This record gives sequence, C-alpha cells and structure tokens, in this order.
Amino acid sequence: MKLTQISKTKAFGGWHYQYSHQANTTQCTMRFAIYLPPQADEKCKVPVVYWLSGLTCTDENFMQKSGALKMAAELGVAIVAPDTSPRGEGVPDDENADYDFGLGAGFYVNATQPPWQKNYQMYDYVLTELPALVEQHFPLTDKRAIAGHSMGGHGALVLALRNPEKFVSVSAFSPICNPVNAPWGKKAFSNYLGENSEDWLQYDASYLMRNAKQAIPALVHQGSDDNFLAEQLMPAALVNAAESSCYPLHFAQEDGYDHSYYFIASFIEQHLSFHKQHLQLP
Repeated sequence: MKLTQISKTKAFGGWHYQYSHQANTTQCTMRFAIYLPPQADEKCKVPVVYWLSGLTCTDENFMQKSGALKMAAELGVAIVAPDTSPRGEGVPDDENADYDFGLGAGFYVNATQPPWQKNYQMYDYVLTELPALVEQHFPLTDKRAIAGHSMGGHGALVLALRNPEKFVSVSAFSPICNPVNAPWGKKAFSNYLGENSEDWLQYDASYLMRNAKQAIPALVHQGSDDNFLAEQLMPAALVNAAESSCYPLHFAQEDGYDHSYYFIASFIEQHLSFHKQHLQLP
C-alpha cells in the first residue's frame, strides 16, 4: 500500500510524520500521523501506542497539544494517531453540519446504514488496515497499546475490549463510557447502525466490560469539572461494570480538571508509563 508523505518534523530526537493513503475499508483518502522515537531504526523495532481522538479532531490535535512526544522519546515507543472519520469528496456529512455526527465524528464503528456504510468503517480501519500499513512501512514490533480521549476514549475501550488479543493495555481520558444511554451515542448509533438498540451494544464499553471473558489492564482518567461528565460520559456505568466482572480497571477522577487538552497534558505521562509496563519496555 502506497503512502504519501505530507510532513516531516524532528522532535525530541525522533521524527513526527504525517501521511495520506487510499484506504480500502473507508474507500477514501485517509490521513494519519506517526511519531517515531530516536530508538526506532532498521536495527531496532519499537512498540506502538495508537491514539484515538475525540469529536471534531484530526490526527494533529494530540500530537501538537498533549505533550506526549518527549515521554515517548524517552520510553522508546511510537505513537500512531489516525483521523477521526473518513473525509473527502463524496463522503457524506451531517446535513446540519453538527459537530457530533458525520465528518470528524466517526465514533469508531462500522456503519451499516445508508449513506454511511460505504465510508464510515472506522472500526475496521483502526483495528486491521492501519496497523497492517504502519507495521509494513515502519520499524514497529507487534506489541500494541491503545488510548484515546472522549469519543476516542470510547473507541479505544471498545477496540480493546472486543480484541484483547490485539492490544496489551488500554487507557482513556474522559471516555464516553455508556454511549447507548448518552445523547452523543444515541445520535451516532441510530444513524450509523440503525434504530435497533441491541445492535449498539457491541460498541458500548460498559456493556462489553461487564460481559468480558478476557481482560487486559485498563486505565481511565476523568476530570471532576468536565462539562460533559453527567450527561454524556457516564463513568459510573464503566466503574460498576468493572466491579461486576472484576475487570482490572484503574479509574481516577481528578478534582478541578475539565475536558480539554490541559487535562490530557497533565496526566499523559502517567498513561504512557502505564503502557510501558505492558509493552515490555526496559
């Protein structure tokens, strides 16, 4: 599969790249970013953390705002950040151009309903196509962790819970924990997946954690002053699910923090250190 380089920037001794490529799953041109730490070269492969961003974001938000690259360079771990939805001419968008559905709001599902089902296959893109692509072109091991924020936290948890053999650990900031009962989730799922709410459960982290048969370590941080906490994020549902199934979830609510990248930047080093334990880094 051909990659087209968009940018190349040196950071903390490593390199941050942006690439585009024609994706089979989403049937459009997709863009992603990858940070390769200084340890990564032809003689030394490094493990990778996949980062899934939230509503309205692209591959750029996390790489520029999180402050993660210095720690990634010190640990010797790569970071891969895909876009949050398919884009381009012919890719459908919400007719009202709402921020919480359509472009920039793929919710990391495989859409089944028209007109979304042709392009909005973000679950398969993140799970299979993107890892195969980056592992073909870059010096990466088969050790993968996954993390995300808000809608991306939802995506990271769902992908890890459904595919524990693919990832060694999962973490999230302010995830949408129970989307089948949240306005954001109801809107996205009813459009992407149809009106049968039973079909939505495969993308609900709280349901999946409650019924998990195999577990990987999980870390979730939530800010107490998050404007979306009660109505959209519902972390209590995830905590209750973990307690019910004895899932190895560490949940931390941090006083005074909101939903922004200031929150992520404050605790990203803890998340990367958490993943380090499971990526077999020295």
